[in-house]
Amino acid sequence: MKIIKRILFLLLVVIIIAVVFNYPKLNLLAGYSAKNTASSVFIADRTLAFTDSTDNNFPPVNLASNKIDTKQQTATSSVLGLLTRKAIIRKGLGAVLTLEKEDETATYLTPKRVQLDNSAAYPYGNLPQKDTVFANVNYQKLKKSVDFLFDSINQTRAVVVIYKDQIISEKYAAGFSKKSKILGWSMTKSILSTVFGVLQHQHKINVQDLAPIASWQNDERKQITINNLLQMNSGLEWDENYDEISDVTKMLFLERDMTKMQENKPLVGKPNEMFNYSSGTTNLLSGILRNHFKTHQEYLDFWYSDLIDRIGMNSMILEADLSGNYVGSSYSWATARDWGKFGLLYLHNGNWNGDQLFTKDWVNYITTPSKGSNGTYGAQFWLNTKKELKDVPKNMYFADGFQGQRIYVLPDQEMVIVRFGLKNFDENEFLKRVLESIE
Repeated sequence: MKIIKRILFLLLVVIIIAVVFNYPKLNLLAGYSAKNTASSVFIADRTLAFTDSTDNNFPPVNLASNKIDTKQQTATSSVLGLLTRKAIIRKGLGAVLTLEKEDETATYLTPKRVQLDNSAAYPYGNLPQKDTVFANVNYQKLKKSVDFLFDSINQTRAVVVIYKDQIISEKYAAGFSKKSKILGWSMTKSILSTVFGVLQHQHKINVQDLAPIASWQNDERKQITINNLLQMNSGLEWDENYDEISDVTKMLFLERDMTKMQENKPLVGKPNEMFNYSSGTTNLLSGILRNHFKTHQEYLDFWYSDLIDRIGMNSMILEADLSGNYVGSSYSWATARDWGKFGLLYLHNGNWNGDQLFTKDWVNYITTPSKGSNGTYGAQFWLNTKKELKDVPKNMYFADGFQGQRIYVLPDQEMVIVRFGLKNFDENEFLKRVLESIE
């Protein structure tokens, strides 16, 4: 009997040690699940069952048990009954993880939205397109190219192919449609970059200026420019690892103000030389934008009034942290068609149906390779200058999000291609097939 008691005691000690050691991981795990559940159910209008069986159905996230409150619009996630996190919906700001009970009843500002006239056909409005058939498009071949991604292996949810401003192919997985909002993940970085482009065109900011960070002015970080931050070569320390407790996971699931974490990091390389992909840098840039405006309301409104709603991306929702700052690194939702409008804005060098939001100079800027990136990264956009996608033109560039969210801009082909899904895929083969359908 004594031996059994000793064994049970030892097992209890082992369990306690395991729980204590893994408790921080459980906190992040529950945080991811709660935030993702709240956004999926209350922004994208999916069911809890669908969300659990798809978006949250991968290890170790599938260890979390999720519940929703449809009246209060909250989601709670518990991991093995050991730790629970809650995410709430704030009108106009999306879902956010709470850190204290008071966060659930705190007051906040909301962005003012400008809804555009829907009297025009897509892409400049939201009415159906006029029937257009291009003689040089092999539609049967194009259909096969798109169908290629819709299988159990690629797990694609949406594809939209736009040629000369016309949708020439569009397909959605079961449960999705042209009205479905889909998370762009790091494609949000390209939205943030474009806000800087709009401000630069309005002569309200210069991205070549030194970064206006007061805490850097007494050390060598004062030499970092806004350009260095946009190009991810500031030289600042950052750990972008989603598989463990790291800078990026702590920022997304534990921080009240996500704009501050990168600010507090030291230099580990020389500005304008060392490339280091960092979601913290993008959120620091969101903080720089916040401080550029006199009031928080102006900051919240500008992203929509001067970019998003201005080009009719009316479905888009930018999510904010507990401090009310847009999470420019990761959180934006829109329909595949509206994401396509964003690609078209770049295809037309910042001109939207006669309205100039930015110029060709800005397009040249965001597609100029960042020093240290080996030609793969511009200013919050990814590049193909080294032909990593070997059968795709080298001047193709794209917005890139976790699990293979993509907006490809192909200037020479006058095309924008949008893809959403749950896992990465053979990009080169897909794009090659689509391009080969244009004769």
